[in-house]
Amino acid sequence: MMWMCVAVFLLWLRSGGCSEKANTSELIEYTAADFYEKLHSGKMMFIYFEHQVSPTISLFLLELEKSADALQDYGVLVGKVNCDKKLVQAYCTKERERHTAFLFRGGKEFLGFDLDTVFDVNSIVSEVLFAILREEVKYVHTDTDLLAMEKAARGKKDIVLGYVRSLGTQEHRSIMETAYVYGSKYQFILITGGPVLKHLGVDESSPSSQVWFLHCIVHSKLPRSSERCPLTRMRKPLSTLSLHSFLQLMEAPLVSEVYEDPSSVQNPQFPYQQTPQVFLFSRPATKQQDLDTATALAWRLRGLALLLLVHRLSPAVKTPDEYNAAYRLPEKSSEVKYLTLNDHDEVLELFTNHDKEEEDEEEDEGWLEDEEVDSHFAKLDDEIAASVYENRGNLPDMDSITQLTSANFHTAVTQSRLTVALFYLKWDAVSMAFLGSFIEVAERLEGSEVQMSAVDCGEWTDLCAAQSSLQIPFQPITAFPCILLLRPKEPAQHYRGMLGSEALHRFILLSLQASPVLLSTKEEVTSFLQEVPLPALAGYNPDRVMGLFKTQVHTGVSLFAEAAKSLRGEMLTGLLTDVLAEKWAAEHSMELPAVLVFPSWRTHTPHSTLPVSTSSEELLTHIHSARLHPLPELTVENLPSFLSLGKALLLLFVGEEEDEIGRRQNQALVEEMRGVVELGGGRMEQYLACWIHLGRTPAGMSVLGSYLGSMPPLPALVLTHLPSGNDIYQFPPNMPMVASSVLQWLQRIQEGAEPAAGFLGEDSWPPAVEFLDFLKIMDMQEPDSAQQQTPEEEEEEEDSKEEVVKADDSSSSAATFHNNPHSEL
Repeated sequence: MMWMCVAVFLLWLRSGGCSEKANTSELIEYTAADFYEKLHSGKMMFIYFEHQVSPTISLFLLELEKSADALQDYGVLVGKVNCDKKLVQAYCTKERERHTAFLFRGGKEFLGFDLDTVFDVNSIVSEVLFAILREEVKYVHTDTDLLAMEKAARGKKDIVLGYVRSLGTQEHRSIMETAYVYGSKYQFILITGGPVLKHLGVDESSPSSQVWFLHCIVHSKLPRSSERCPLTRMRKPLSTLSLHSFLQLMEAPLVSEVYEDPSSVQNPQFPYQQTPQVFLFSRPATKQQDLDTATALAWRLRGLALLLLVHRLSPAVKTPDEYNAAYRLPEKSSEVKYLTLNDHDEVLELFTNHDKEEEDEEEDEGWLEDEEVDSHFAKLDDEIAASVYENRGNLPDMDSITQLTSANFHTAVTQSRLTVALFYLKWDAVSMAFLGSFIEVAERLEGSEVQMSAVDCGEWTDLCAAQSSLQIPFQPITAFPCILLLRPKEPAQHYRGMLGSEALHRFILLSLQASPVLLSTKEEVTSFLQEVPLPALAGYNPDRVMGLFKTQVHTGVSLFAEAAKSLRGEMLTGLLTDVLAEKWAAEHSMELPAVLVFPSWRTHTPHSTLPVSTSSEELLTHIHSARLHPLPELTVENLPSFLSLGKALLLLFVGEEEDEIGRRQNQALVEEMRGVVELGGGRMEQYLACWIHLGRTPAGMSVLGSYLGSMPPLPALVLTHLPSGNDIYQFPPNMPMVASSVLQWLQRIQEGAEPAAGFLGEDSWPPAVEFLDFLKIMDMQEPDSAQQQTPEEEEEEEDSKEEVVKADDSSSSAATFHNNPHSEL
């Protein structure tokens, strides 16, 4: 799931217009002045300088227009300059330029492409990305070249090796797009022929493209290790989606050991739902031998199936001794088939034949079978949506969660101390992707006092719209998926954390603790500050806040208790009163009343002391401010919370350290940024100074590239997400990154004396493909819908609505309950 959150991280930065605009967009034509302005800004551009347009050039311009949206995702501006209007001296005066398109990077010409090599969308995108990634994607011709690459990668990186018969094809584009995302994680190698194919066992006359995964990280750990990295071939036809799925499958455990019967083993979870499972059985007397056998078979099954070793010593294993293997196919049923094998080659033969049979099977009746729709599926650029579409017939088992309806909602909530409710839509990709994680949490909490439940908002629209005749403890649900924590006779609490099983499970466990915990002894205070309340939270260090008051009837106690309720699930809260509070305050030289915040990141100074506020809202604001790290490291998980602060990001990108010297250099840079915050004082209040370690957060490479149009040398310091606009500024790479210079640079930006290095894209999310444009489909079916109304008609309709609302307000105040917008809208 983590990489799904990494995909979401990239999606924040994608730009695009509305769906209609995307369908009718024209190729951007730059004037000479515009071209020079973009060039000097350092933006990456793919430009054709247009002279007289022949039929051949006209066809090229059409394909160039189609490629604009695709390349925009990778930070490349696409357009043309009309030389007939005004000459660009270096590119409008020679005959050669009429048959060449140019890639500009860093303010200068990077590469020229003959129009014969960029003849359609696939060739344009693949060739441009190949040029951008020339350092990340290596090209080999001989087996000696490949062996040298393997030796260099041993113990460091795995290799993705792609073979395409020619460049500029759809398969070439798929490899380049994947390399753009995964280039920091794997070493990508491209081959188009040559002697190296003989080592791979490929006939050079074969028309099909192929991909291999070379396991170079585990090379040294393998028994009888040879000089070559073991490799796994991708068996599915090459596409961006199939390659992405294949790489995820390569990250799966080689052998999983289980102590329950195969029929009780859970079906493979995301992202391995479509992968068969193979079970081998182990006996106590031959445990190590069985593990070695399973490991050897797992290597042969790599990419075909997941192998699980079942230990018969467990009383939960009920399979008769006559069977020594079993398997489960990724079909609607979860049936496990048992086998008695004489040779493990039979397993390989089974799955090889099964793959061939699957190609001939027809899809279940009722699902879309139109080839045009399937071709659209191959173009889905959202990994979550594509995964949900692919698994649209495999609904997860929801027996572990309670299905809430309008009829049973109030009864179910009042009978449980805590009800965690998921509001979802079956046709929403994110809802269905998260549903599996939600069910996983429900299974982990089975038998506890937590009731895990779900509401299908496509079915129970009145409940999700809070329109029941009974009082509903929440506002209408307008964003999906939505998770609410419901307690009897209390307002609902929103879960706003990551959509993953670990984060949700931890939040629920923390929510079960008393808020605040009443601390009556010194030992309880020590335990509260140093230990976690539940074994399941071992290894996790939550933030803590403790209120100290002279008496339990102090006016600040009620404010603190109210604030503590709002912090349930986020942090632990404790309350200390009377004599013990006075002793604790005296020992730590502080006055009562006081509120102490213990952030998990703070090590040198143990806590922050806050004054007791006049309201719970003010106290919460102070607590959240005290929890913030003065110079946080951004990750995929914490980025949304920092963006919600609404501050401009002063963001330092540092690379992965190769040795101790590199580690010290990165540490010195971070310390220098801390000096910027301290030296800047009040001037830095408008900025959030932070940093990203590209080794721990590889997604940051794509973010930095999209910010500036290309990958700059590291370290890189940028200023982005300014409240005043979408400009992005880069600290001059040739200047020493010291605190005084950074503050002067920020001052020049405020004075308008620094040019922008890039721009954030518009926050617009058109449908990925036409058949997902539901609003357009509804508009075609309903001619009188809002989309087809003229502005005058819409204005008249709004006026009539206002009159109705005023009339309703005069007769009843009940309608005001629904007028407050949902906080997530």
